[in-house]
Amino acid sequence: MGIKTLLFDLDGTLIDTNGLIIDSFRHTFKKHTGRDYSEEEILPFIGPPLIDTMRHVNPERAQEMMDTYREHNLANHDAYVKAYPTVVETIKRLHQQGYKLGIVTTKITATAKLGLEITGLAPYFDVIIGLDEVEHAKPHPEPIIKALHALDRTPVDAIMIGDNYHDIEAGQNAGTQTAGVSWTIKGRESLAKLQPDYMLEHMSDLLTILEVE
Repeated sequence: MGIKTLLFDLDGTLIDTNGLIIDSFRHTFKKHTGRDYSEEEILPFIGPPLIDTMRHVNPERAQEMMDTYREHNLANHDAYVKAYPTVVETIKRLHQQGYKLGIVTTKITATAKLGLEITGLAPYFDVIIGLDEVEHAKPHPEPIIKALHALDRTPVDAIMIGDNYHDIEAGQNAGTQTAGVSWTIKGRESLAKLQPDYMLEHMSDLLTILEVE
């Protein structure tokens, strides 16, 4: 059976928010620890749930730090966010061809919707599963299974596309096919070693994989 359902991570996959995320972490860590964190130190924090990162830095002030991060992130959101090359036209084409499209993200749903609206992607997605809608974040399969259930689809004809290890592992854990994106800020080798079914050089590669004319 061919792929009929495509599930996407959001940040770092469809939309470029890396600068915003790094700046938000720097602002938060400086305010709450008094120390300037380098980009190299921040990179491992990109992807996992925010609360996990803040607990790692300071368990006693994790919620306070998360509030600071979100306040800064939301205030500066619109100035940073943009879609990666070929994303908008590819997603639009897939939607027109009748594919079911979903977002599975560790962002809270409302913030994810904001990014989709800004980039013009919102009309093309049938479901958004954010961190606030699940008990277990990626790489646990729950978010993917929940998205598939909402779309009335099964893992057999689905693919999970993402820029981070937990996207690929979540897809593998849920039984979908997987695709990594070569533009991941952590470097394509970080995904290649997980052996996804596909590695995309551009989002438009999906049209070739799916034989969309």
